Amino acid sequence: MNSGDKIIAVIFVYFISIFLLIINASNVQAEINSTTLAVLVNKNDPESMEIARYYQKARLIPDENIIYIAFRAGANKLTEAEFAEISAQLNGKVSENIQAFALAWRKPWRVACMSISSAFSLGFDKAYCSQGCKVTRVNKYFNSQSHRPFNDFAFRPSMLLSASSVDAVKKLIDRSVSSDYTRPLGTAYLLNTSDRNRNVRAAHFPRYKNAMQRLLNIELVSADALRHKNDIMFYFTGRVKVKYLNENRFLPGSVADHLTSTGGHLFNGQQMSVLEWIDSGVAGTYGAVVEPCNFEQKFPVPGIVMQKYLSGETLIEAYWKSVKMPGQGLFVGEPLASPYKGCEIVMNRNGAFQYKRKVPENFVESRNRNCN
Repeated sequence: MNSGDKIIAVIFVYFISIFLLIINASNVQAEINSTTLAVLVNKNDPESMEIARYYQKARLIPDENIIYIAFRAGANKLTEAEFAEISAQLNGKVSENIQAFALAWRKPWRVACMSISSAFSLGFDKAYCSQGCKVTRVNKYFNSQSHRPFNDFAFRPSMLLSASSVDAVKKLIDRSVSSDYTRPLGTAYLLNTSDRNRNVRAAHFPRYKNAMQRLLNIELVSADALRHKNDIMFYFTGRVKVKYLNENRFLPGSVADHLTSTGGHLFNGQQMSVLEWIDSGVAGTYGAVVEPCNFEQKFPVPGIVMQKYLSGETLIEAYWKSVKMPGQGLFVGEPLASPYKGCEIVMNRNGAFQYKRKVPENFVESRNRNCN
């Protein structure tokens, strides 16, 4: 190589480096992604270490975003004092760039009267709890347009990477990563069940269908459970237990939950654990860890979950924005799942949502089905 070729090579490398820096900077500013998500790891828990290593590799999380803490492993719940020690450990370890947390362990899932995901996100505060049937403090992130929750609201949404086993967590991660940009042609199933106390969300289901039926197929089903469906993208219901999960097919990146009192009791609970959704193939779910009564504000609003998710937001953004009072509720799943990434939707004059026509911005987008 002569001197002229060397100069050209140096210039080429320089401009490629600048280009990559610009792309990386824009990603950091744009949304919750692998550069703005921190993975919290329990050094005392071998399972947590294994889950974190697997997740970091799958999502290309930078080393500086892996944060090690130490607390009692294997317990279902932590005390308020134990969580205070964990919070002290985090001081100075989380940069201002970090917008969200992935909690890389299967348990614990609760901190005193709060879920573990809400405690890490909102800080432990009994105002987010309730004794008896009472409302709690609201989440300012609810139904917002924010893409940088720490900058906008001084809090970081959290999601627990849990399943029935470590291998099941790895499968959750793999199928969620595979869902990115795929724009699956699935169906949203909104169930009107016979359980009057837990069926409180069903009254709004026709409105969701009218608003979003241009975006995906939405079926309003009067039944206690689905059977033999092979295209489930969303499944929202209200029951103590949901039957026949293994007789259906959940698409990668799918979301499902059942409104009930203690679905967030992950292991050995009296009601169906939300982990049954995870093990059946969904990317994300939600359940209460302390009796919430049937306040709709304490559970996901299906219309918001679908609208945010279909407009390209990550799972952790869409799900957290759908719960007005999340203190007693646990978010479980893979935070960065983004099957509709690159899509954008707008509301027309009739109050219905439709995809905004846009040109794909990169090779991955252009290789997949167009949003419109």
